[in-house]
Amino acid sequence: MLVQQILKSKGNDGVITIKPGTRVSEAAQILAERRIGGLVVSSDGETAEGILSERDIVRSLAVRGANCMQETVDEMMTRNPVCCTRQDSSDAVLTRMTDGRFRHMPVVEDGKLVGIVTIGDVVKARLQELAMEKSALEGMIMGH
Repeated sequence: MLVQQILKSKGNDGVITIKPGTRVSEAAQILAERRIGGLVVSSDGETAEGILSERDIVRSLAVRGANCMQETVDEMMTRNPVCCTRQDSSDAVLTRMTDGRFRHMPVVEDGKLVGIVTIGDVVKARLQELAMEKSALEGMIMGH
């Protein structure tokens, strides 16, 4: 399955971005309100300059304490995040996420942000593929 198909199944909510210079406390509030695990940091809403995840915030809280909530997202974000395109396969994306130990991947085409996929999105797509394969195999075995 291609990333393009995963994005289509997610609907068209767009990518939630946050501008550099925004306080981490505001980012945490957006994450909580939207029930998402990561935000793309972007000055113009079109380029992925970085990504800030719940994990980044929790790790910073553990090391530096609550003062980190007053920092800006660009101080805490992962710069130059690993990205994919709509034509990448879900297996390739899953491998990169697993190897890199991250859960959110911006989808970029011609330098512009067109979506975001999570490890949950990719696993869900893979499970759907496996269910279809199972059904097809059962059909062949049963002679349908």
